[in-house]
Amino acid sequence: MKGEKMGSDSEAERTQQKEKEKKKRLGVAPIAKPLAGKKLCKKTLKFVRKAAERKCLKRGVKEVVKSIRRGHKGLCVLAGNISPIDVITHVPILCEEAEIPYVYVPSKEDLAAAGATKRPTCCVLVLTKPTKGEISPEEQEKINADYSQVVADISELTSSLF
Repeated sequence: MKGEKMGSDSEAERTQQKEKEKKKRLGVAPIAKPLAGKKLCKKTLKFVRKAAERKCLKRGVKEVVKSIRRGHKGLCVLAGNISPIDVITHVPILCEEAEIPYVYVPSKEDLAAAGATKRPTCCVLVLTKPTKGEISPEEQEKINADYSQVVADISELTSSLF
């Protein structure tokens, strides 16, 4: 009898989780393309988390735009549920001009959590090397490997869209 109850609880939790996922997808702006799927979203947010630990991250529109204009290279991750979306509509254009790959994720809250902040963040720029200080060659190699893997997945997604 106890086993049945636990089974129903986990099933209820699963349906709740699915509802949350649906709500995240519904709040996404129609211009949020390329939008990462579930698997790519998870991989991208994991990459953002690792970059935040290594201080290779720029958070927020102002910092991201400033870094792109200064010529820093990396991966731009944008949240798709920003309201009003006009706040970040210029960022993909800047990214394309600077040949920086970019991708949208469904939730600004998840993006903030991955970027090690409590405040919801509309966009982050994951740099390939930290702006201040140095990191060990092994760490740099890991970042570059993760970066190239995520960028390959994003370019595959982008080529299927356009």
